[in-house]
Amino acid sequence: MSIRKDIDALLKKFEKEFVTHNLIEVSRSAITHNVDVFADLSGKHVIPVLKGNAYGHGIELVATALKDRKVPYIAVDGYFEALRIREVSDQPVLVMGAILPENFARMKYDNFAFVVQDEATIHALGKTGKHIKVHLEANTGMNRYGAKPDEAVALAKVIQNYPKLELEGVMSHLADSDGEDPATVDVAVDEFDACVESIRATGVNPTVLHVAQSAGSLKAKSKYANCMRLGIGLYGVNPFPRDHVLHDKLRGALRPALRLTSTITKITQLEKGDKVSYNYTFTAPKRMKIGVLPLGYYEGAWTLTRGVGKQAGVVKIGQKFTPIVGRVCMNHTIISLDGIDAKVGDKVVLYSNNGEDKNAIDSITNEYGIFNYAILTSLNSAVRRVLVP
Repeated sequence: MSIRKDIDALLKKFEKEFVTHNLIEVSRSAITHNVDVFADLSGKHVIPVLKGNAYGHGIELVATALKDRKVPYIAVDGYFEALRIREVSDQPVLVMGAILPENFARMKYDNFAFVVQDEATIHALGKTGKHIKVHLEANTGMNRYGAKPDEAVALAKVIQNYPKLELEGVMSHLADSDGEDPATVDVAVDEFDACVESIRATGVNPTVLHVAQSAGSLKAKSKYANCMRLGIGLYGVNPFPRDHVLHDKLRGALRPALRLTSTITKITQLEKGDKVSYNYTFTAPKRMKIGVLPLGYYEGAWTLTRGVGKQAGVVKIGQKFTPIVGRVCMNHTIISLDGIDAKVGDKVVLYSNNGEDKNAIDSITNEYGIFNYAILTSLNSAVRRVLVP
């Protein structure tokens, strides 16, 4: 064993024994429940998406939570995310992001499939001489990645020039899945279906077909798609804002998987007129107590105040909610303890896994207009994460 591996093993052992003030709990049952919800609603096989450190939840934890579920693929953005999944799970992994073609010669292909959308990538994969499954991405209006339908047919023929490349799938990505106009989804899905038909006409029959993500899965009416990619919905976060007609279809059905807690490490008595934190944005209106949490914008709590440009955000202590006061610091957040019976060492919930709480991700998104993806993915990977039932 190398010195680096010895050090890594020692650090992991220390981490398990070291008790932390801040903790992210990820619910295994919530993750699997949300898979079932979308499988039932969409009528499709679910491809869970674990890119972005599983939307901030911890890629290894979520992959572990999914180990007992039979899914076509677990989807990620990059190759190194796929390797992290392989450390804990042997399920097939679909790598969706762009990879420099010169890297394919030195990569492992341990039950990995790759999304392709250009000739350079196809040639680089083909030249490895290994049996590799690929999913061809069609551009149906997103105009990000993907080949236009006529180009996709040409690429399908390029893939067929390499006997060991298997065109297993065709995919696309809906640009307006959470919008109000259903016609935008219909047009994109029609383009996807036409693309599938054209590719089949070249003599291949891709078997894994996916066009919709969480929101789109409730709208897309594809003749051919048999799978859907489950991203934000996997984690129990509603992909629709509360004023959207489809929001209530998922409200109550999904279970938020993440809970972020911290610990009160100091309590201070303020007198009327005392000011708090940087730039004195909070002034005590009366005699009151405040508490300090050892968690700030570095850990991901920036969205509670600085992220919205105004005083915002509440935390939960027991069954009571109390506001954040003053600006969030790099590693500290200050909360009001006015009317709260609390002591040093008490736990505080910053992000609740009760979807109806004022500090649930869905509530924060709708109250302050913060993008729910940004809230979750801003959670620093240094914060301890544990898998709970």
